[in-house]
Amino acid sequence: MTDHTSMPSFPTSLGTSDADHISLLGHDLATELMGKVSFGELAYWLVALRRPSAGELHVFESVLVALADHGFTPTAIAARITYLSAPDSIQGALAAGLLGGGSRFLGVTEDCGQFLAKTLAAHEGALPADEDGWNAMALGAIAEQRAAGKLVPGLGHPVHKNGDPRTPVLIRIAEDAGQKGPHLTLFEAIGRMSEQALGRPLPLNGAGVCGAALADIGLPPTLLRGFALLARAAGLLGQLAEEIRHPIANDIYMMVDRNAQYISPEHPTGT
Repeated sequence: MTDHTSMPSFPTSLGTSDADHISLLGHDLATELMGKVSFGELAYWLVALRRPSAGELHVFESVLVALADHGFTPTAIAARITYLSAPDSIQGALAAGLLGGGSRFLGVTEDCGQFLAKTLAAHEGALPADEDGWNAMALGAIAEQRAAGKLVPGLGHPVHKNGDPRTPVLIRIAEDAGQKGPHLTLFEAIGRMSEQALGRPLPLNGAGVCGAALADIGLPPTLLRGFALLARAAGLLGQLAEEIRHPIANDIYMMVDRNAQYISPEHPTGT
């Protein structure tokens, strides 16, 4: 007979179940959550262990929409190519796309949030009370990044050279929801001061603004890439559905394969 008093304990504040019930976040999943809580609200709640306010939820779900899909990015191409190779493994195709979320695509959301949080945490005294004060903090943050040989995350975009269309909309949504805090305020200042600090104006990209907005609604900067991946999972599923309807992955594969140029290993640079 098993002595249950000697069994190890594994604490959780998330989900448990027995023969008749599923409990999630202290609520009965079937009777108290299903049909009453949106997926976005639940995702926030699972991480923060509290329900978001109406304003926080509006910003959060706006961020998820902003990050869901951005066309034929490397993550989308990776998912489609993987599906071409293994159509029996939709999970593999989704995973391939998600694994591509790094410092150049998707990961900027977390990188920017962490950068802003670190800058704010290092600031001594009260936060600036006016635009000039925020501008000075932004200049200092940019200078510190440059001195360390690093880029400022969230500045610039490979496609939207004249401004990311998501940026002003997300900032307005946060303002209207009463959720614009120090992270977004500092990030705006970094955008304003980019020309003075770097010699040319660089737009604030949408992924960076998403990171600032998520940090302002109380989500941990160390988990922000997870929210970017949560959003992109929906986009990748859409990419795979489209790949099934209108396949292009084989064309991509064939274009690369048929245009491969052999280079002798004795002259790897082709010279």
